[in-house]
Amino acid sequence: MIAIGCDHGGYDLKQEIFRFLEKNELDYKDFGTYTKESCDYPDYAKAVVKSILASECDRGILVCGTGIGISIAANRYAGIRCANCTDTFMAEATREHNDANILALGARVVGIGTALKIVDAFLNTSFSGDERHLKRIEKIELL
Repeated sequence: MIAIGCDHGGYDLKQEIFRFLEKNELDYKDFGTYTKESCDYPDYAKAVVKSILASECDRGILVCGTGIGISIAANRYAGIRCANCTDTFMAEATREHNDANILALGARVVGIGTALKIVDAFLNTSFSGDERHLKRIEKIELL
């Protein structure tokens, strides 16, 4: 199950991501926002994070205008590795090397086509399990 949340700046892209996930028969849970009214991205980051930490969802996708604020909010929680990606290489690398569990996207930064390719790369790339990457993740968790 994929947890998805956004603020008003990410609302339209979130709708496109839903269509992509449905087309690919992937289950998701929508944590809002449900309108384009101005709202605060930390609230939606928190909801997605909590679902992952509770093992209700396996991975998450967060969207705001730039992807920056919402990723910063998500990364405040122990056990969360949220990566703001602007291309497929970044999405693949963060899964392979960092075992990122949340993808952040900037709706005002990447176009819909690119964003959907990034989502696909993030969801279809596995963590390498390489010892050097595990060691680094362990160090991050100790911070």
